[in-house]
Amino acid sequence: MSISASSDATPATGLDRRFYLAAWRWHFYAGLFVAPFLLILAVTGMTMMLIGYFDGREGERITVDVPASAQALPLTEQSQVVLNSFPGSKLVEWIRARQPDRVNVFRIARADGGQSMVAVDPYAGNVVDSWNRRDGWYDFADNVHGELLLGTTGDTIIEIAAGFAIVLVITGLYMWWPRERSFLRTIIPDLRGQARDKLKSLHLSVGAILSVILVLFLISGMSWTGVWGGKIIQAWSTFPTAKWDNVPLSDDTHAALNHDHKEDMPWALEQTPLPASGSDVGAAGIPEGKPIDLNSIAELATRLGFDSRYRVSFPRGEAGVWTMNQDTMSADAEDPFADKTVHVDQFTGKVLADVRFADYSLAGKAMAVSIPLHMGLVTVWNLLLNVIVCLGVIGLSLTGVIMWWLRRPKKMSARLFAPQLPQDMPHWKNAMLVMLIVSLAFPLVGATLIGLLVLDVLLLSRLPALRRIYA
Repeated sequence: MSISASSDATPATGLDRRFYLAAWRWHFYAGLFVAPFLLILAVTGMTMMLIGYFDGREGERITVDVPASAQALPLTEQSQVVLNSFPGSKLVEWIRARQPDRVNVFRIARADGGQSMVAVDPYAGNVVDSWNRRDGWYDFADNVHGELLLGTTGDTIIEIAAGFAIVLVITGLYMWWPRERSFLRTIIPDLRGQARDKLKSLHLSVGAILSVILVLFLISGMSWTGVWGGKIIQAWSTFPTAKWDNVPLSDDTHAALNHDHKEDMPWALEQTPLPASGSDVGAAGIPEGKPIDLNSIAELATRLGFDSRYRVSFPRGEAGVWTMNQDTMSADAEDPFADKTVHVDQFTGKVLADVRFADYSLAGKAMAVSIPLHMGLVTVWNLLLNVIVCLGVIGLSLTGVIMWWLRRPKKMSARLFAPQLPQDMPHWKNAMLVMLIVSLAFPLVGATLIGLLVLDVLLLSRLPALRRIYA
């Protein structure tokens, strides 16, 4: 929505008008803060989706020639080629080729402490390409999108901005809501009249159309944030350890398999402890007497229903397990309902845990579906819709700023010229109730709202210098 848009159906008098002016003022302040971040999120989000679709995130789209015999080398031989090419390195992960004419990709931990991705021709048995992991344009855009290149501080700023964007949508919908006109007339932009009138009508229509999708985007994106996502929603909705309380547990959680703090494991599993190797428990997996290596793990994965692209993490330490994972969030498949994660004892080959979509909590299922939708990974139509939404958000942010600039009196360039503060508005009875609800749902946003209310109601009324700038 905008930072200064008003509806043609502005209530003329009474409490409705005061509520409208209050909503407009909150919409203005929220937009003033949120617009730059919405632009950043939309541009970087669209960048990631397009790079992921055309180039792939992990080099999985590199093609190779398929010989007439089409006989791939054993995976253990392919992995040995990688180790021979990078002396002193350790195998961390194998990413299965999605199609026969694509490379297998191995992730290694180098002797110098860094990590590399190595693409191997499965037929010729040679290294096709290698590169530092998480060192491309996709990853740069991802870091900006999630943390503004500022680490935890940036993550907190993004969480507050996303929460305020929800406030922006709610206040924008309140101002847009049809009062004296039909719903159809309010949803179709009226491009007649002055430039600002055209922008306002276009802004209102696009904002109303995108409002529900934008809120879903914001909530699913906030599931990865540090406070609302990690401390509240994810912690409450994580996969229960009791599902595998008959197997020994590691001190590490599934988040340890993310590598470099990137989200490779399903959201619902991140905070759940990993099973540990070294016991006799578990379900039948790799037949007794057969070597427990990448070849037999891949064969077991096929028997358990893994196909197309999936990932295998190698055991870490004596308690580590083999982990097979396939989820839509990691661009493995287009069907989020087919998510699956399986852990195998590195010594016995027994299956210690087998987690499917049906095993997730309600919130876990919602995230398993909404996150890949957020990332444009569920079919090409999802990608196209998301690109349109990103372009719409860019348009909303720009038109909101332009309308505010056109509305400002030319002789008051030093002032923000916010919408007027309504008189006789029951702030403490209504605004505090709204803030209480918002604070409970989004703590960082609630704390910021309280600070803004203090600024708007107390400081501005007592400090003439501030009032001249913000009023």
